[in-house]
Amino acid sequence: MDVRVAPHRFDRDLRVPASKSHTIRRLLVAAFADGVSAIRYPLDSLDARSCLAVCRALGAELRETAGEGGIERWDLRGLGGPGGIRRPRAPLDVGNSGTSLFLALALASLGTADITFTGDEQIARRSATPLLDALSALGVTVVSGGNGCVPITVRGPWRGGAVSIECPTSQYLSALLLAAPLAPADVVTEIDVPLLNERPYIEMTLAYLDAQRADYKRADDLSRFVVRGGTTYRPMDGPVSADFSSAAFPACAAAVSGGRAVLRGLDPDDSQGDKAFFAMLREAGCKVEWSADAVGGRLVTVEGEGRLRGGCFDLNDTPDLLPAAAVLAAFAEGETRLVNVAHARIKETDRIAVMAAELGKLGVDCAELPDGLVIRGGRPPRGGLVDGHGDHRVVMALAVCGLGARAPVIVTGAEAASVTYPGFLELLG
Repeated sequence: MDVRVAPHRFDRDLRVPASKSHTIRRLLVAAFADGVSAIRYPLDSLDARSCLAVCRALGAELRETAGEGGIERWDLRGLGGPGGIRRPRAPLDVGNSGTSLFLALALASLGTADITFTGDEQIARRSATPLLDALSALGVTVVSGGNGCVPITVRGPWRGGAVSIECPTSQYLSALLLAAPLAPADVVTEIDVPLLNERPYIEMTLAYLDAQRADYKRADDLSRFVVRGGTTYRPMDGPVSADFSSAAFPACAAAVSGGRAVLRGLDPDDSQGDKAFFAMLREAGCKVEWSADAVGGRLVTVEGEGRLRGGCFDLNDTPDLLPAAAVLAAFAEGETRLVNVAHARIKETDRIAVMAAELGKLGVDCAELPDGLVIRGGRPPRGGLVDGHGDHRVVMALAVCGLGARAPVIVTGAEAASVTYPGFLELLG
């Protein structure tokens, strides 16, 4: 569908949706746990539903509880370990969820049944070659389409050993780390990591291993891991943290429209790297204040005060921020450089090329670097027709751009926003 966003001030008080990264990790850990896990206030989005469908196809059992505001909890009875994996009747369709594909691939490879994964046309262009090569070296049988893309079939057992894997996306390493503890007790997996982007996501994954008392050792710089098998994942119970990646968009909306956003549910101490966006907003000239809410939680208020200013921002740890950061830069005076983020080219789209092209249609002076963007802003973009490229973060960023543009912005393919932030377009009014 197409969405038309007319210029107006964004002024909202809202609760930020749950984290996609946490929701998917919790679902997969719960699916392999021995017992019933309660996942409270999860992200109920297309990506999360794709992961949930994979878990159920492998044999996990779901009970869903809905409330007035949506899903209140998912109770998931796990498989009790890799031995409980059920042979699916059909290929497992991860939809648009790269996180679900990579993480579930590794976990499924612990079993002894042929399990095939597929996905939508964007997933069909996202290569898993480094992960598949590592799994093969660990004893897993792997069959894939061209260039390591779906359809991909894996079959265990996981025999362990030593592998070296470059991780332009942290999801490759998170996949191995989540699966390795579930191997048999006499299996040791050694992982050397000569290249690693998106380090905060690995810290997030390791927090789950710590909670499960997994037996592993790590180098301080995350360049090497030794993981011993024999762990049985235990059930979990608790709420899912709110998502800093999603929070970036209403925060950016306040910044570029001269408005105000009060964002509830975020934890500034969470491991999510995308909380760096609030430091970026402050550096660009926005007012950003953390405070306690009436029930003892935390909220952050973002106000777009006066003129925004450009700067240089290293997005290596936070590639998902690139679309929102590019829109922020379009309104900031002077030059903004978004750098060290070449891996943004291997997300749902080549986000560097896409954002340069679409902002260019709105009159923004935007140039590609091999690893980022240079944007010379300061004058509000003109209105016009732009293409969301079926990429949820691109769609949301371009819709936000319409709030501060000189004329309405029409974004095509806007339904993709529901991949991680259902209701976002309605939130913009």
